[in-house]
Amino acid sequence: MKNILYIFDTTLRDGEQSPGASMTEDEKLRIARQLERLKVDIIEAGFPAASPGDFQAVSKIANSISESTVCALARANEKDIQAAADSLKNAKRKRIHTFIASSPIHMERKLKMSADQVIERATNAVKLARNFTDDVEFSPEDAGRSEFDFLVRLCNSAIFAGATTINIPDTVGYNLPLQFGDLIAKLIANVDGADKIIWSTHCHDDLGLAVANSLSGVINGARQVECTINGLGERAGNASLEEVVMTIRTRPDYFNCNTQIDTTQLVPASRLVSSITGFPVQPNKAIVGANAFAHTSGIHQDGVIKYRQTYEIMTAEDVGWSSNKLVLGKLSGRNAFQTRLVELGIDIKNWSDDKLSNIFASFKDLADRKDEVFDDDLIALISEEEHNISLEKYQLVDISYSALNNNSPTAELKIKVEDEIFDTKSEGSGPVDAIFKAIEKIVASHANLLLFSVNNVTTGTDAQGEVTVRLSKNGVVVNGQGAHTDIVVASAKAYINALNRMSHQTKRIRSQV
Repeated sequence: MKNILYIFDTTLRDGEQSPGASMTEDEKLRIARQLERLKVDIIEAGFPAASPGDFQAVSKIANSISESTVCALARANEKDIQAAADSLKNAKRKRIHTFIASSPIHMERKLKMSADQVIERATNAVKLARNFTDDVEFSPEDAGRSEFDFLVRLCNSAIFAGATTINIPDTVGYNLPLQFGDLIAKLIANVDGADKIIWSTHCHDDLGLAVANSLSGVINGARQVECTINGLGERAGNASLEEVVMTIRTRPDYFNCNTQIDTTQLVPASRLVSSITGFPVQPNKAIVGANAFAHTSGIHQDGVIKYRQTYEIMTAEDVGWSSNKLVLGKLSGRNAFQTRLVELGIDIKNWSDDKLSNIFASFKDLADRKDEVFDDDLIALISEEEHNISLEKYQLVDISYSALNNNSPTAELKIKVEDEIFDTKSEGSGPVDAIFKAIEKIVASHANLLLFSVNNVTTGTDAQGEVTVRLSKNGVVVNGQGAHTDIVVASAKAYINALNRMSHQTKRIRSQV
């Protein structure tokens, strides 16, 4: 099946390693179901040995996903591999992905192991993983900076032990496209049994070359690309799934392979990941950015009107863009509301009556404040409500503020902390600053504010504003989100959401494959 390029999505594992991008079990499951609708071949659901929460999330996804292969990451040791196997025991299709570092700097400085010890550890890990599944992937971490002869020995040993996929990570984003493509070609030419397994790429974007390096690997024989929605990931991120997929699809003259991805699900996947993680997509982001198919130049507009292909190499509809359609209003009933949620791909089958009633009430409140309720409004509303339902130590009860020209802005609010309601007033340099100071008077989190970002969900002066707040405390970084037609209220919701996330957050073991 040399003409198929397998898409291995690691949004739920490597993507979650972005500071502040940690997700709850339910959020991971929502993304996994969207990835399945996208027809991703392999979903790397997490790192089960990292924490009990990660183990439970992988297990939940393994129990729920039937079309895509569910993969769990494990370091090359018995404890990690056993945890991965246990988390995947109910998966219809499962893969264990084990790794160990292979570059001199990693072996000497991090592992403090010799080359022979690394090969022995890798071999034993693959053999153990094969006891639980026939689908085993092996990655030599930091392969992009590894010595070639040693890399050949290590890959030989992994294949002999039973690995069915060999992944070559450019872990620190150091390689150049020609260099990385040449590495893939040379490994395929020199490794025993290279034609019996799938070769994979896993490229990081530290130099902005993750997609280019991945595609260079494909040109030179790789038939799996590890990537993430929106390019989310450690440090500068990973190869962007949507960019890889659409490049392959748009340039069949250059690539003799294709993916099985349903490209109309790319934009919905991008929006979902952005709303859950709180990482907004930049407007000029390829494929899924708001401006990706916008034309403002008169010359461009004239050309597109006369013949679309003059300035567009793909259609907006191909990747899931559609016009924002008014579908619901304040007179819409519960049945119409539920029907539209299902049409938008939101899984409400397991929602309780109370949860549905709460979200419907929030929709009615939004409809009273907005003349037009768009699909994007509904998606933002659902995302906010999902966050608040699952993380509810702190709840915003009431808020008021004043920002007169000649007086310091003031804010007054009430917050419910578990079962007790507190109220306070505060001043600030602006209404948002006053709100945040008032919140801190009550909760005294002493967290550091790293990011405050505002994006409009839809257009118009009555548009919902979606606010993202990033907080840091004792090495834990979290994002919070809030949406409202009043930016100050949205800001308060976002700050409280971040505090809720921080109260539930646990430190995770970080891998950098």
